[in-house]
Amino acid sequence: MTLILASSSASRQTMFRNAQLDFQVEPARVDEDTITTSLLAEEFSPRDIADALAEAKAIRVVQKHPSAFVVASDQVLALGADLFSKPKDRAEAKTHLLRLQGKRHSLFSAAVCFEDGKPIWRSIGEAKLTMHPMTEVEIDGYLNRAWPDVKGCVGAYQAEGFGARLFSRIEGDWYSVLGFPLLSLGIISQSNIFLAPSDSVI
Repeated sequence: MTLILASSSASRQTMFRNAQLDFQVEPARVDEDTITTSLLAEEFSPRDIADALAEAKAIRVVQKHPSAFVVASDQVLALGADLFSKPKDRAEAKTHLLRLQGKRHSLFSAAVCFEDGKPIWRSIGEAKLTMHPMTEVEIDGYLNRAWPDVKGCVGAYQAEGFGARLFSRIEGDWYSVLGFPLLSLGIISQSNIFLAPSDSVI
């Protein structure tokens, strides 16, 4: 059975390659902003929004490859009740970092698996990150070095790289920081996957 990762994320692809998994990449094009806005209006939690976005991506790819084993994932950053999307430009990245500095926020990384066109498994990992207090000048200095590499990153940082300097503490699932709850997806071989008990009812 063909394994498809429904993501254009370099970090997720690297995780799958490091796990020695044979897979194909099929980015899923969905309107994340519209979906998120709709779910927020219905008072969905950040955790449930991450799950819904991952499922929407999986469904999009399954429509093209109904007989494949499709794995999709999405990540949501929550500061209290506020959700952060990927910054549209450097000015927005600076605004996000000014709001996050000195505070503790959560990252929810959701994954959903479809087999033969049906959802069979899902999992949601969580990590909590505390950012150092930073001045506007310090944030500008960080972005001078990190931009545009962090343009496609929620929170405008890559904690696995230079962005690690922004944090005083990281708690919880490290793989959820990277964007995929890999510990829930156990790799047996290049053609077999062991799925840990699902976090919620399919």
